[in-house]
Amino acid sequence: MIHGYMGKILRVNLSEGVIREEDLNQEWLKYFLGGAGLATRYLIEEVPAGIDALGPENKLIFMTGMLTGTASASASRYSVVAKSPLTGILGTANSGGNFGPQLKKSGFDGIIFEGISPEPVYLEIINGKARLHDALHLWGKTIPETEGLLQNEVKQQMTIAAIGPAGENLVRYAAIMNNKHRAAGRCGLGAVMGSKRVKAIACAGKKPIRLANEDGFRQAAKRQFDLLDESMLKVGFDAFGTNMVADMVNVRGGYPTRNWQQGVFGRIEEVNAEAMTDKVLIEGVSCFACPVACGRKTEIREGKWSGNSGEGPEYETTDTFGAMCDVSDLNAITQANYLCNTLGIDTISAGASIAFAMECFERGALDKKQTGGIEINFGDANLVVDLVEKIAYRQSIGDLLAEGTRLMAQRIGKGSEHYAMNVKGLELPAYDPRAAKICGLGYVTANRGGDHITGYVQGPTFIDMPFLIIDDSSIGDPWVANPQEAHVLVDLENALSLLDAIGACKFMGILLTAEDIVSLISTASGADFQVRDFRLIGDRIYNLQRLFCVREGINREHDRLPNRLMEDPLPDGPAAGMLVERESLEAMKDAYYQMRGWDMITGIPTPEKLHALGLDDLIETI
Repeated sequence: MIHGYMGKILRVNLSEGVIREEDLNQEWLKYFLGGAGLATRYLIEEVPAGIDALGPENKLIFMTGMLTGTASASASRYSVVAKSPLTGILGTANSGGNFGPQLKKSGFDGIIFEGISPEPVYLEIINGKARLHDALHLWGKTIPETEGLLQNEVKQQMTIAAIGPAGENLVRYAAIMNNKHRAAGRCGLGAVMGSKRVKAIACAGKKPIRLANEDGFRQAAKRQFDLLDESMLKVGFDAFGTNMVADMVNVRGGYPTRNWQQGVFGRIEEVNAEAMTDKVLIEGVSCFACPVACGRKTEIREGKWSGNSGEGPEYETTDTFGAMCDVSDLNAITQANYLCNTLGIDTISAGASIAFAMECFERGALDKKQTGGIEINFGDANLVVDLVEKIAYRQSIGDLLAEGTRLMAQRIGKGSEHYAMNVKGLELPAYDPRAAKICGLGYVTANRGGDHITGYVQGPTFIDMPFLIIDDSSIGDPWVANPQEAHVLVDLENALSLLDAIGACKFMGILLTAEDIVSLISTASGADFQVRDFRLIGDRIYNLQRLFCVREGINREHDRLPNRLMEDPLPDGPAAGMLVERESLEAMKDAYYQMRGWDMITGIPTPEKLHALGLDDLIETI
């Protein structure tokens, strides 16, 4: 077995209530390393094409990486993979905190849930022993309630990942929450967990993670910590968290406002990082083994929610519940964020769905008869908070909002598809590509749908933040769609896919080179791992995930942006008059497909490309 792993996964047959241990597939492990890459290989092997994402044939896979739980900086991450009920294609989510390390130290690299339990259950894993328990008494409970009850029930300190009422009620963008406040948030995998009637996973353990070269790894990790301690990134994140980028994005005219009708928020000073520090911040919070405290421990100090506390909001949440809904009440934004954590909801999709409903109401596509008598107006901060709870319990208009913007638009009609801001069903994050054209290419090529963190080309565009993990991350003029710069996106997608696979935080890609990561992998595993292997495995994972999506019907014509971004110029601000021209996007796609080795007409990986990646056994997929 390769060092750095526990060597086993749990397979939990929920229909029969049977748990069995399996050895990790060693061949797949060498090819995909772990995390979302390895989980996707299991998924594409075991889940037939075209199945119902909320049905018994879907599988829900938790997977850690080689570095998860080690002394490497920020090696806290775990991935969750399934077919997404929101997008109908590959669903991946990733979270930090300390659940991933505890799952691994409990004795297992991952878990595969299959089938559907007749009754609610939770899975307990302690030092290599796994048991299913009745969870009927937990069903309907919030995340904090569930954690509290389980901690008392198990009689020892556990680390818990759970779903809230949103997952139980199959909200299509329900999240899986761990450590109460950390979210495997995107793609609705909490709904998949709810469909299987799994309320929680509680784990604890002290099993050692064996490394091939303990001293060499310790030295490589120390260099990593030394680099982080000297970085301005650490200073910025420690002081302001992820919301430090709000002013940077707003000043470039790419801060989505009023459901992407505008790119500049005139009241940014009420919701930016300085405002958070002044109004709600208690202290920074870090994940397992991370010297960077980018999380925010917060408390609302005044108004109707005074005394409520928790973590967040992060940058995306501040925009989606804030400017996107034309809300500048930071207390309301923070309370909406707390509710999402408590009820188990992805804040990006929730805020985007509310903002979309507000524009539909403003334009007359939704009326009070359809909303249950509620006036869904932009700028109504109290309404935003109220709607989060309605979404979780599918109450009144919340039942429609719980479907996400793509299905909402299909049901509402009346031309509302034009301003349903998603790609392949996944709601877009808070960076407007009309102000940085290559970000539009990133949205349409991200394997899970409209997503920023897959390639995070927003870093070198909106934030002037180079990524050292690739050779060249420079973007010339963000307002110009330059097809030759597609290589930056390809390289970033591959590199960040590799970081997911090993259980590392993607922010490490800003500060560390590929050589730095390679030294960690080689000393951990004992393998002769080189930079060329780093690049190859990232490329292999990305193509594998594209194959899953192709199998579900995705091709070039689905790699497209919402019409608003291609037809409606930004009305004001530094990027006034800008849009992502269709011709420009198609030219960037041509360059991207060529660099990827995909068919130019279909956008599907060619047999030659798959052969070069060692994926010959999956050629029949296409």
